[in-house]
Amino acid sequence: MNKNATVPVVLVFAGTDPSGGAGVQADIETLASMGCHAAPVITAVTVQDTVNVKRFEPMNPALVIEQARAILEDVPVASIKIGMLGSVEIVEVIHTILLDYPDLPVVLDPVVAAGGGGMLADDEILDAMVNLLFPYVTILTPNSQEARAFAQEADSLDACAQELLENGCEYVLITGTHENTPTVINNLYSDHQLIESFNWERLPYSFHGSGCTLAVAIAGLLAQGLDPANAIYEAQEYTWETLNHGYRIGMGQSIPNRLFWAHGDDDE
Repeated sequence: MNKNATVPVVLVFAGTDPSGGAGVQADIETLASMGCHAAPVITAVTVQDTVNVKRFEPMNPALVIEQARAILEDVPVASIKIGMLGSVEIVEVIHTILLDYPDLPVVLDPVVAAGGGGMLADDEILDAMVNLLFPYVTILTPNSQEARAFAQEADSLDACAQELLENGCEYVLITGTHENTPTVINNLYSDHQLIESFNWERLPYSFHGSGCTLAVAIAGLLAQGLDPANAIYEAQEYTWETLNHGYRIGMGQSIPNRLFWAHGDDDE
């Protein structure tokens, strides 16, 4: 054992997914691919398959905070990724963590609905996220539907991004998989302006867990020491490859192949 070796630790707040496509399972696989160690804090237990979420149960908020503080007091966490929250009370306890660790980069995937359309957050949770989490977020990664849910009065995605930035986020990356465009266009905003647009080939299938994969890949790359701009680009590149190598195990959406690099396909 090399006692001098260090593996960056990412603290992950996420729900479970018994299909293995999204949630904490997606986070662990992705962080392994990033050369990081996942420290997962479970926020909710879901009943879902590759088609949709059937129901979920949020964890006791006290148990969520105890899980997180046990890790933070034991190991040097390098970044935080926040996914499914489950309740306003869980938002509130995560808020206390962000207050106590203001120097850690935070990536928030503002989960509103599952890939199949099942709702995972109500308006009360969305309001709590805006007020208690957004001011501490380094990079927010909503898809276009989520961006509109948080900025319902905005008349364009650019206007949505400006509102999200005004709520305190340092960077906002709005992904365009849900838009009717020939290619997928992801737009990155900061400092009250559009910083860069990224164009990716649109793949023919829909995927379960792509948003989780992107957000936690960014968190992993930040933990590795990359600056936000490079982490955001490299995470998109990695995520696109997981989708391009994706596979279908059930009757619903395809699953990103987050370990595609381990199969040697690119060596043929």
